[in-house]
Amino acid sequence: MSEQADFDRVWDILEKHSVGMLTTKYGGELRARPLDARPDRNENKILFLTDVRGRKDDEVSAKPDVCFTVTVPQDNIYLSITARAFVSRDNAVAKRIWKKSDEVWWQDGPEDMNLRVLTLEPLTAELWDGPSSKLVAAYEFAKARLTGEPPFLGEKRKKVVEIRPPSSTHH
Repeated sequence: MSEQADFDRVWDILEKHSVGMLTTKYGGELRARPLDARPDRNENKILFLTDVRGRKDDEVSAKPDVCFTVTVPQDNIYLSITARAFVSRDNAVAKRIWKKSDEVWWQDGPEDMNLRVLTLEPLTAELWDGPSSKLVAAYEFAKARLTGEPPFLGEKRKKVVEIRPPSSTHH
């Protein structure tokens, strides 16, 4: 795959499989929690709605380097994105990315006082994109056990994809 195809593949995965785990660092510890991404390919950003009553604001302010992972085991897709994060109160963006299911968390809608927009500016992505057929994967693993050779799970099994934020500032 070309660099552009790898870049597009990362965004395709995020757009189709938006739920993943966001890992932050705070006080010397790592914390991960599930979040529903709202990827914005055109802006080269991954957006989330989050609650100010959680600890993510403090964690991101202290250490803005984060990791967002998406796994789709049934398709042998594993994606890890290293990013720089920041939190803002932006009702216009919240309204643009709002989903009906968000009402469970914020009864006052996109203008809820506790609602924040968490923005990730992706830097790099690591993508393990294996064969979608479980039969092919099973055959390769069985062959590897018999021959002692590593399984062939596709030439592009692991890719590191550079994803740089636009040169404009985010604030």
